[in-house]
Order: sequence, then structure tokens, then C-alpha cells
Amino acid sequence: MPIPSHPLLLLRRRRTSLSAADAPRGVIRLKRSEGEGDFDDGTPDDEGSTSKRKADPESSPPTIMNRRSTSEPGRCRRSRPLSMRPMKSDEGMETVVGENNETESSKNSKVCEVEDDNGAGDTNGNGEVVTRNKVRETLRLFQAICRKLLQEEESKVKVPGENVNGFRIDLSASKLMKEKQMWVNTGKAILGVVPGVEVGDEFQYRVELSIVGVHRLFQGGIDYLKKGEEILATSVVASGGYGYDDETDGSDVLIYSGAGGTGGGKGEKKVEDQKLERGNLALKNSIHARSPVRVIRGFKELKHETRRPKVVTNYTYDGLYMVEKYWHEQGKHGCSVFKFQLRRILGQPELAIKEVKKSKKSRVREGTVMDDISMGEEKLPICVVNTVDGELPPTFKYTTKAIHHPWYNLSSPRGCDCTNGCSDSNHCACAVKNGGEIPFNFNGAIVEAKPLVYECGPSCKCPPSCHNRVSQHGMKFLLEVFKTQSRGWGVRSLASIPSGSFICEYTGELLEEIEAEQRTGNDEYLFDIGHNYSDKSLWEGLSTLIPDLQTSVACDVVDDAGFTIDAAKYGNVGRFINHSCSPNLYAQNVLYDHDDKRMPHIMFFAAENIPPLQELTYDYNYRIDQVRDSDGNIKRKDCYCGSQECTGRLY
Repeated sequence: MPIPSHPLLLLRRRRTSLSAADAPRGVIRLKRSEGEGDFDDGTPDDEGSTSKRKADPESSPPTIMNRRSTSEPGRCRRSRPLSMRPMKSDEGMETVVGENNETESSKNSKVCEVEDDNGAGDTNGNGEVVTRNKVRETLRLFQAICRKLLQEEESKVKVPGENVNGFRIDLSASKLMKEKQMWVNTGKAILGVVPGVEVGDEFQYRVELSIVGVHRLFQGGIDYLKKGEEILATSVVASGGYGYDDETDGSDVLIYSGAGGTGGGKGEKKVEDQKLERGNLALKNSIHARSPVRVIRGFKELKHETRRPKVVTNYTYDGLYMVEKYWHEQGKHGCSVFKFQLRRILGQPELAIKEVKKSKKSRVREGTVMDDISMGEEKLPICVVNTVDGELPPTFKYTTKAIHHPWYNLSSPRGCDCTNGCSDSNHCACAVKNGGEIPFNFNGAIVEAKPLVYECGPSCKCPPSCHNRVSQHGMKFLLEVFKTQSRGWGVRSLASIPSGSFICEYTGELLEEIEAEQRTGNDEYLFDIGHNYSDKSLWEGLSTLIPDLQTSVACDVVDDAGFTIDAAKYGNVGRFINHSCSPNLYAQNVLYDHDDKRMPHIMFFAAENIPPLQELTYDYNYRIDQVRDSDGNIKRKDCYCGSQECTGRLY
């Protein structure tokens, strides 16, 4: 059934497959071992937190003023968190301390002010300016190291799907980066916003908070610094209950339980009254000092990535809060505990989880104009949301597979003989084609960007559950097509997407370049295959840190034979994904159902952790002044992606 038409507002001409050289650094999420995510290794925190919706009217929170200038007429400014610039305050801060009694030297405390700084940030300990892009690169490198370390550990497991026990991937990766001085925001302690970190950023591991300077402590829930003669709180980690319940999200008022006084398990001290010292005292002092406190929310959820489900904690930066008051009350063990009421500062972006919860309660997305644009072709429905106007997406026929010419006969490739799953990379024929390794972790995350990846195919003897069968199984995240304010249609997810996850394929008619060139009147959806090459500089940071884990065997590359995918008449949700100069996806060439390297599948993978409702984008990989019209004249198109690294031109 054809889908109602409406012309796209954004011309996309001749996309090309993102090469390994252009893929974002770090593309995979890490499968977590037992107990990972929270650095207490099974030991309960000495602090807790709950939230309440009823606000105390005693004081009004300050407002963060938005100084962003308005966009040019017709220019798209992507909705993104406010950029907040730290500013120096009084001199005299001598010592930085924390809940674990660690110290670092510093001279200035900071308060925050909001403005559009175009990505400019504070300086690192080595004088390097920390930008948004630098923070993203740092986290991607951390995730890439985790994936490679995990890949090495999983290669030792005889039964695919079993947990990797006894090895903390996250701690090992963070240690490697710290030894190479690759952490950011490691200079002076910061009160207020952290350069390069935005409200809504998600972290799979608590150590990532330390790596980017949001919360420096691996275990303690209250971080603080010393300013003059007193200590002030800089950040708190509020670990809520399972999932996104009413007590741990959606409220601008947080009731945070103080630290100390509770035993953490066998061999720990007995329960006693909490004391107004260290972190508790720092939160109390922040009341009269009117200093902002960063709040990181920890959400627990049950993961079924292996044979044994486990509870993991993911962390979201919720922005700046002000401590309004504190009191003490009797805790569940009969001892006195401190409670602190924090209120979220106005003017900050709201967490997307509020909108997601609202949709789940109503069961119908606000502005829905189509329930499923795939018409049942996908395993999961893809709704279409338009809160801008009443228009519908362009007409096309939905297809989950690339459409080949009838005259072209694709032959099945030679398969592997791994009847129990592809666990032996030395004997698995598919692993050999991938350079002697399986390109995916057990959880389905791709380990790193490559010119070409081979998945197990129809001729392989391994089961469908083989962890080298990922993209061929189709979508696993609930996506939606939505109308943007000024650049046509886009795609986003209703759930958090971990780094390295498969998103969708780019499908359409597979054409030879000559035939594609003849379709000059409708070339908005042409995706050129090939132009891929191996660029070692992409992973030079990774090879420097863990050289022993690098693949020594060369990988195959795509044969540039002039094939193009045209998604104008036939396509899938991938045709709606917009360009960005700082994308969160990348295109990966994949083969599994045939071995013709001239025409691989174009698969999109997450380059980083992507929060709910953040637009999914990839780099169209154009070359400036290389796009020409039928008369040979150079064509120019401005880029309106709105990212801080926007080049200003699409081609």
C-alpha cells in the first residue's frame, strides 16, 4: 500500500557509505559483567535518594538564562541542551576533597552561566580546551577500548552467551586512559556545569562520570571541594529504583539521603547515626553559599543480554540543582539519617524520559499521523509523528531488503561449520574473513568500524542465535519518523540506544551508477556504495593503548564498481535519517547472504550512547565542490544540521 506523499524539505543528493576513515571514534557499547555499572561491587551505597513531586514553597530556585541567539530565517537549529559556561569566582580555594577523602590541588571554584559558546569550553589540566566534541571523542574511545578488551575476554569463553566473570572491563579501560592522560576536565574542580557535558547525556558505567569530570568519585555518592574555610558539594549520584518510576524521575525536587552511618555488608561497621561531616556538611554548606550541585540519576533495569539476566545501572546527567534545606529523621534501621531537599534550576532542558513516560501512559504519541509507516513489514511498528503541521511523509513502497535487478543472480557464500556457535575464531571461516575475529560482542554490539564486515549467512551451520548474526535480524529498537521544525523528516528512538547497537539498514533499489545518473529528476535518496578505505589514524588511540589486541590480518574492502541504492520509490526508515556534521550513527558495509563485495548491505550502527528522542543522524560524506549538475557545473548546498561542529556546507 503506497504511503501518502509530501515532498521532503531537505535535498539529499548522492550519499556515500561512510568510510572507516570518517566513522566516529568508538562505536560499540560494552557488555557488562556481574556487578558492573555501580562501582560498589555488590556493596550497598552509604547514601540513597528518593524524589517527590510536591515542592516546598519556602524558596524559589534561580533560573538559568538562555543566551542563545536566534537562528537565521530558514536555518535549522537542532534542539540541543543549553550550553553553560563555567565562570571563575572568588580566589582562595586550596584543596579539593571528596567522599573518599582523596585530594587534588585547585585554586578557583566556579559558578555557572548559560550562553551559546559554540563549543568552547574550559581548559584541561594540560591547558587543552575541552569542547563538546572532545568529550564525545573521549567517551567513544573509552567505549572502543571496552569493546576490544571484552572481545578478548569473550574469545576465551567456550560457550557463547555466558558472562565474562572476574574481569572489570570498565576499570581496566579507564585505567589505561588515565595512564595516558586521556581523561578530560582534570584541572581545577568545577562548581556548576562541566565543559562539554550536556543535560541528558547518558553513561553506561559510573567510571565514565569520572573520565569526563561530572562526578570524580568511583563509589562515594557526594563529591565536594574545599573553598576557603568550608567545603561545598559539587555533585551527587542519586540511584533510584528499578526502571523509571514516579519517585526517581520527572520531578524537579529531589530528596537525597545523606552519606554514612550504614554498614555495607559482611565485615563492615554496624549501623550508627549519620554525622554532619564530609559530604553531608558540604551539602548543608551549599544552602547558604547558593552554589549549584550537579545531579546524576542512576536508573536500574533488568538486562537479558546473556543466559543469566542481570540488573545494571545506567546514569543520566540531570543538570544543576540548588540545595534548599536539610533535616534529620529516623532511618529504616532506627538510626538518624540526614535528608536534603534539592530543586532543579529553571531554564534547563528537560530529560526526554518525561516525554517517553507520557507516551507510555497515553499509549498514543501526541501528533501521531501514522501508526506504522512500515505497514507491518518490520518486526516493530514505526509510527509517524508530526506536531509541526498536518502533512504526511512522501509516498514510497516500504521494503526491508534491497531490490536487485531480475537479471542479477546472487549466489550464497560458503558458510562456516560451527554447529555450536562461532566461538573459535581460529577455525570459523567467517571469523577468518573478518581478519581472525568475530566483529561483534556477545550482546550484539559491533566492536569497531571496518571497511567490510562478514556476518554468518544462510550456508553457515551455526544457529540463528549465533552472535555473528546481528544486522540480518532487523531492528530491535522502537523508532519513529518525526517532522522537524525546518529540515523535513527525521528519525529518533523512544528508548536509550547503547553505543555500538544496530539501528537499521538503508534499503532501496540497487542500481548501476549509469542508471542512477539518469534519474536526475529524483536523486534525493541516492546512496553510493563503496569509496571505503582503511585509515589507521581512526584507531591510532586504541592501538597505542592496547597494541596486543589489534588485528594483524588485513580485512577485505568493498570493490568500488559503481553501484548505488535509490530509496526514492522503494525504501525503509533509513531513507528519513538526516545528515549531521557531528553524527551519532555511522554506515557499515556488511555481507551475509551473498559474497559480492561490489554491493554490500548498508547498515547503520550507533557511534555513541544515544538518549531517547535524540535525532538519529549520520554523515552523508559529501566532498565540497565535488557535486555537479548535468551540465558539469559545481553545485552548492548549505548545511543546517545545527551541530556545534557544522561546516556550513553539505556539498
